[in-house]
Amino acid sequence: MRKKVLITVVTYPLPSRSYDELVCTAGILEDGSWIRIYPVRFKFLTDTKASGGFESYKYTWIELDLKRRTDDFRPESHSPVRYDFSDLKVIDKIPPKRGWAARKDICLQHVYTNLEELISDSKAPRNISLASFKPAKITGFKVKEDDREWKKEWQDQLQQLSLDFGSEETSKRREIIQKLPYKFYYSFEDESGKSSTLMIEDWEIGQLYWNCLRDAKGDEEQALEKVRQKYWNEFVQGDKDIYLFLGTTKKAHFRRFTNPFVIIGVFYPPKVSQGSLF
Repeated sequence: MRKKVLITVVTYPLPSRSYDELVCTAGILEDGSWIRIYPVRFKFLTDTKASGGFESYKYTWIELDLKRRTDDFRPESHSPVRYDFSDLKVIDKIPPKRGWAARKDICLQHVYTNLEELISDSKAPRNISLASFKPAKITGFKVKEDDREWKKEWQDQLQQLSLDFGSEETSKRREIIQKLPYKFYYSFEDESGKSSTLMIEDWEIGQLYWNCLRDAKGDEEQALEKVRQKYWNEFVQGDKDIYLFLGTTKKAHFRRFTNPFVIIGVFYPPKVSQGSLF
């Protein structure tokens, strides 16, 4: 079925045996409902939007043929009919004008404010796995050190020789997407006062870390401080009105974890003062 999707989220790439590095892409349909699209090759995003990378796709309307995944019980999960995305049509990008008004009209049509209500809706029969969420209060931004290399089996898979059939038959090793050596988290309270800490898994924060590390000439502490300044000082303590895009992992959702959600995107329009409404 042909669908029009506003792309809002791309997760950090993960290795895959079949499709190279994969990203999970999520977006919103014209009626405000969420949709998940996978598999999407990370190489597709970087090749087709080389001038701006992933950022060129955020808040862009696209059209493509999608089919409901039969191997995933989550109702939002679809896969592309054509894995090369040859049928994809880029329509237009929604600019951040008037305090992100047009973006908010689409992304905030249905917003959860109570985490237990969302977790309840994630259970059968609804099995909701994507949502916009408004925390009552964000209480912290945390960083935890993580493994610095992919699992050995993933490295072996990704580093296998691939043939480059040019004028001569040559072989070369594939470059592997860098693994983030840190995990990032927001702690927050919902409208009932329930406290939670969820990992932020979107591509944006990962790429921010690598950019900051480059600017800091390899100084990780300085790079992490720059990330913190963005996600805490600017977003939380600054002039941003923070919403969280939440999504479940298939494994956690299938096993019915107490809370199967992670943060797959941060939506940060500027705060709107009462006077600016007139």
